[in-house]
Amino acid sequence: MTSAPALSFQELVHDDLAAVDRVIAERLESSVPLVGEVARYIIGAGGKRLRPVLLLLTAQALGCQRRERHTLAAVVEFIHTATLLHDDVVDESTLRRGRATANETFGNAASVLVGDFLYSRAFQMMVDVGDMRIMRILADATNVIAEGEVLQLMNMHDASLSEESYLQVIRSKTAKLFEASARIGAVLAGADDETERRCATYGQALGTAFQVVDDVLDYTGAPQELGKNLGDDLREGKATLPLIFAMRRASAEHAALVRSAIETGGCDQLDAIVQIVQRTGAIEASMEAARAEALRAAEAAGGLPENAYSQGLLQLATQLLERRH
Repeated sequence: MTSAPALSFQELVHDDLAAVDRVIAERLESSVPLVGEVARYIIGAGGKRLRPVLLLLTAQALGCQRRERHTLAAVVEFIHTATLLHDDVVDESTLRRGRATANETFGNAASVLVGDFLYSRAFQMMVDVGDMRIMRILADATNVIAEGEVLQLMNMHDASLSEESYLQVIRSKTAKLFEASARIGAVLAGADDETERRCATYGQALGTAFQVVDDVLDYTGAPQELGKNLGDDLREGKATLPLIFAMRRASAEHAALVRSAIETGGCDQLDAIVQIVQRTGAIEASMEAARAEALRAAEAAGGLPENAYSQGLLQLATQLLERRH
């Protein structure tokens, strides 16, 4: 008799995510119609819900069945969505998840203000849960994310950015909410300090790997799969890891071409720069960095109780390296 195949991490939290979506729909209601319209536009755009998934998997891996997990999973999605709304305005992005960004559709002012609404609604929901420890985690995370955004702004068009400085930005801007999501799952479950630390480490490593892979896709992905314009990072003057490695490995002439493109935000040489990134092995080096972070996440998850949900966390870390969008 053969055993049934293990459920995927998506299947494990399918019912939980349905409950989270109901919370999201309920808490998006506003007496101002445009608020709900803009918020629903971006939240309903087909995102992966990775941060809620992470919170739900972690909580369930530690045996937590508390209903508050659905509210808090919605909270982290609201915080994430608010950062997307603000990011797209700052970056002047026109395409996200295969369709026009909210700022392209509704204008910058509406996007910024609805982002503010989502932040404030998230904090209202945290107050409803009434756990001061969780409120502190999310308040601190939101503050670090904002600092990461400003740090990235300061680093724009800086072709001398080091690998360490790049990692500092993405651990603040992207990985911090992953870290907070996993940590909240542990706090909800009443986990001890060591288990909470493991969950936070898992989240930070996973979020770091996620962003590195995302930056690689800007030079390897197909636009129809990515749902965004190729070369957006370069146009915005972001010295991401593939470009940092490419400049380190390329000839002086090619390194100067990449450096100039970062400094000017010019995409007229995009095809040539993509070739430089690919031919110097910068893609492989960046993916190796992502693999190291995914391994760090897996090692942290390996110390959790062995069950389907902790296996789901391991699966998530592995599949992250295979994403195409």
